[in-house]
Amino acid sequence: MPTISADCTVRRSDYPPISVIALLLMAPALSGCLSEGGEKNQESEGDHWLPQVENRSDMTYRDDDVFSRVSLNGSFNIDSVRSIFVPVPEITALDGGAGVTGGAEVHLGLWLPLIEGCDLDVEEVPEECQVPIITEIGPYYDDGDVDALTPADRLGRFLIENLVPHGFGVAQVSVFGTGESNHCMDLMGLDEQLGIHAAIEYLGKAPFSNGNVGAIGKSYDGSTPWEAAAMGSPHLRTIVPMSGLIGVHDLMWRNGSMEARGAIMHNGVYGSFGLDGNLEDAQNACEGYMEGYYAGVGAYLTGDNLAWTGSDYWEERHFLSRAIQNYNGSVYIIHGLQDWNVDPHMAFPVHNMMVDAGFEVKGLYGQWGHDYPDRRAGHEGLGPGRGAEAFPYTLRWDWADDLLEWFNYYLMESGPKPRLIAEVQDNMGGWRVENTYPPEDVYWIDLDMDACTIIGGSDTISTTSTLTVECPEFDQETRIVGTPTFHIEATISLLSTSGHLFVEMVQSSNGMHLGHAVMDLRFHEGGKDGQSLAPGSTVLAKMEFFGMDVVVPGGDGIQIILSQTGEDYIPSPVSMMPVSVGMGHESVLSLSSVTRTCDDLFLSPMQQSYPFCTDEI
Repeated sequence: MPTISADCTVRRSDYPPISVIALLLMAPALSGCLSEGGEKNQESEGDHWLPQVENRSDMTYRDDDVFSRVSLNGSFNIDSVRSIFVPVPEITALDGGAGVTGGAEVHLGLWLPLIEGCDLDVEEVPEECQVPIITEIGPYYDDGDVDALTPADRLGRFLIENLVPHGFGVAQVSVFGTGESNHCMDLMGLDEQLGIHAAIEYLGKAPFSNGNVGAIGKSYDGSTPWEAAAMGSPHLRTIVPMSGLIGVHDLMWRNGSMEARGAIMHNGVYGSFGLDGNLEDAQNACEGYMEGYYAGVGAYLTGDNLAWTGSDYWEERHFLSRAIQNYNGSVYIIHGLQDWNVDPHMAFPVHNMMVDAGFEVKGLYGQWGHDYPDRRAGHEGLGPGRGAEAFPYTLRWDWADDLLEWFNYYLMESGPKPRLIAEVQDNMGGWRVENTYPPEDVYWIDLDMDACTIIGGSDTISTTSTLTVECPEFDQETRIVGTPTFHIEATISLLSTSGHLFVEMVQSSNGMHLGHAVMDLRFHEGGKDGQSLAPGSTVLAKMEFFGMDVVVPGGDGIQIILSQTGEDYIPSPVSMMPVSVGMGHESVLSLSSVTRTCDDLFLSPMQQSYPFCTDEI
C-alpha cells in the first residue's frame, strides 16, 4: 500500500504502480491535501470516490459507534483546541447587556489539522496551508452538553474526528449569553445574529482560513445556519440546517395555532441559559429579553406576529426571507419526517423555495424524529406510525461520507459536484431520489366528504367530542407526499369569535398515524394574517397537513379524525368553544400524490433487502 505523509505527498517508491481503481479508493484520504503549486487537487470529470446514493447498499461502514464514520480516514492529525473570543462591536448601549458594560464577544473552540511544514498561528499563513472552517453554533456548550473547548456529543466530535483529518477546521461557537460568550441570551434575535456573523467573519478572514466557512447543526444549532445566511457574510459558502428553524414564530405558530412552549420560549426556556450566578447575569437586561415577556403571550392571544402593534420582535426572528435576499451559497437541508419537535414545515416548501430562488439545494428527508440521520439510539426508539415501520432503513451510515463530499466541493473547492437532489424516505422505509421536494410530478386526488362515511362521533367538535370519517378504499397503492390539504366548512360558536380544529389522517385497516393538520379559524384562509370572526360565522377552513410521505396499500383507505386540538397545540382563549363542521361536497380532502414503484427505490447502506416491496430493489 502507498503511504501518505503529513505534507500530502504520496510516496510510491515502495509499492507497484497504482491502478486507477486504487487511486479512486484513496481519494477521500487525499481530499484535504494541497498540490505543490498551492491549488486544490481536482478529481477528473466523471471520477468519484463515493458511489451514487442508489448504489451504496453494498458499502460497508462502521456501525459500532454512536455516529457514522467516513469510509477512509484523512491524512492529518488533529491539533489541540484553541480558545478564541471574537469581539462584536455592533452591540451598543441601545441593546443593553454588554452594550452597556462594554466588550461584547462570542467564544469559540477551534480545532485545526496538523499539516507538516505549516504554522497556522502566524500572521501570514501561506495559501497552500490555509483550510476551510466548519462551524457548529448554538446555546448548549456548558448548558446541556460539554463546554466549547471539548468535542461535543451533539455534533462536534463527529465533525472533528471525521473531517479535521481531511483538512478542515471545526469551530464550536457559543451564542450570546451561553457558554463563555457574554451579553444576553437573545433567542435568535438580531443581537444573536450579529454575534454569529462576527464569528463567521472572523473565521473567514483569519490567516489560517481559505476564506470559506460552512455552518451546520441540528435543532437550535440547525437554526443558526439560517441566522448566519440572513446576515449575508461573503465567507459563508454553505449551510447544512438539520431540523432548523426558518423563523421562531414560523415554527411555534401554525395557521394561528400555538405550540404549548411558544409563549415562554424566550424567557421561560432559553432565558435561563444566560443565568449562571455570576455578575454577567445582569447582562440579560437587554432589549430582546425584555420584549420576550410580552411577545410570547401577545402572539398566543392573537396568533399573529404582532406587527400591527409596531413590534418587530417576531419579524426580527424570521430568517428565511433575508437569507434568500442576502445569502450567496449552497443549502443542504436535513429533516426528519417524524420530527414533531421542529415540525417538517420548516423544510417544506422551503426546499423548493430555495431552488426557485436560484440556490444550489440538496435535501435528506428520512422517517426519523428530532435526530441525526445516523443515530441508532434515537431511530430505534420511535413508536408505531411515528417512524417505527421505517427502522432500520432510516439509518444512514453513509452520512459522514455524504458530508465529506459536500464540504469538499463547497468549502475545499475540490472534487466532483454533489448531486442537487432530494433523498426521501417513505413511512415504510423505502428511499428514493427526487429532483425536488415535493416532486414536480405531483397529481391531486380530491375526496369530497359527501363521498365518505361518518363512522363515529358528532359534527360538533369540542374538548369532549370528535368526529371520525372513513373515505373509500384505494384500488391501488397510493403514495401521499408533501402537504395535502383539507378544506372544511366550519361554524363557530355564538359565544366566540374563533374556533380551533385539529385533523389526524390514519390508515383505515390499522389506525396507523399518517399525518395531521391544525388551525385557529381566525386564520381560515391560511398564512399568518388572521381576522376576528363574528359569533356564529361559517368559514371554509383551508387546512394544510404537515409534510408527509406515506404509502397506503391498494385495498386499504384512510380515515379522518377531527378534534378540537392535538399534538401539543393549545387553542387561544377565544378559540376554545365548540365548532360545528359540515361534511358536504364543499368539504374536500385533497391528497398530493406521485406514482412510484419498487424500481424507484434504493436501499440504504448496510441493508440487504426491503420487505415491503414485492419487486426486487
